[in-house]
Amino acid sequence: MSYRLGFPPYANVAPLVRFLEGEGLEVVHAPPTALNRLLLEGEIGLSLASSFFYLTHQEALGLLPDFSVAVLGPVYSVNLFHKKPLSELHRVALTTESATSVALLKLLLKEAGGKPEYRREEGGLELLEAYDGVLLIGDRAIRAYAGLLKALPETPHALPSAFGALRVTDLAMAWFRRTRLPFVFAVWAYRLEDPPPKAVVQALRRARRKGLAQLGEVARGEAERLGVHPALLEHYLWNFRYHLEEPDRLGLKAFAEALGLPFRPSFYSA
Repeated sequence: MSYRLGFPPYANVAPLVRFLEGEGLEVVHAPPTALNRLLLEGEIGLSLASSFFYLTHQEALGLLPDFSVAVLGPVYSVNLFHKKPLSELHRVALTTESATSVALLKLLLKEAGGKPEYRREEGGLELLEAYDGVLLIGDRAIRAYAGLLKALPETPHALPSAFGALRVTDLAMAWFRRTRLPFVFAVWAYRLEDPPPKAVVQALRRARRKGLAQLGEVARGEAERLGVHPALLEHYLWNFRYHLEEPDRLGLKAFAEALGLPFRPSFYSA
């Protein structure tokens, strides 16, 4: 009988899954919102779960203590593309793929004084014809941003955040300016009554170690898949924090507090 693991189909998890090997392991690729549902329903045993979903279901979920998808500063793939200052946005289109980025955006816009009308929409930058802001995440956000670049700058510090009248707000960078902490987008979660076998967790650790050791190879493969410059993907991937270290836990706790939620994680101990 196979053991099912959930991964979102995004480039930022490629270092975790590219070299995953283990007898009886079955990988399920789906958007974060779908993985969250499959995990709660018991259709998958262990999954990368969006942090907002985890924080709102802590009573039912356990957490691997050393896995995360987090960043300290810009993430480059959770972006609000907008035509007006944040405080003046009236209509914002939201991704249907993630609850965490939506919760973070609403928090940041509220604190900026914005009170826009939100609507879930499928699509890309063409939505700006009907909205004055659109939230994109994952591969869709990377492709949209790369499509705006006329050339790749020598240093990531020179990556622009405005293209004429169009502005790009990186939500993780906005979170860093607010808290000086990492933002945790995803954690590895399981149902508390059904913890994963130790061999599965060990296989995940081996895959991560190999993926990070061969990050250049992983980045080139993902750049080819997305049709963007390999250097852009290299910088994108080496920017992530995959180990849920103490600063990441503090960032996750700060996100819970900002949402008015408790933070009482139950960690996997095997």
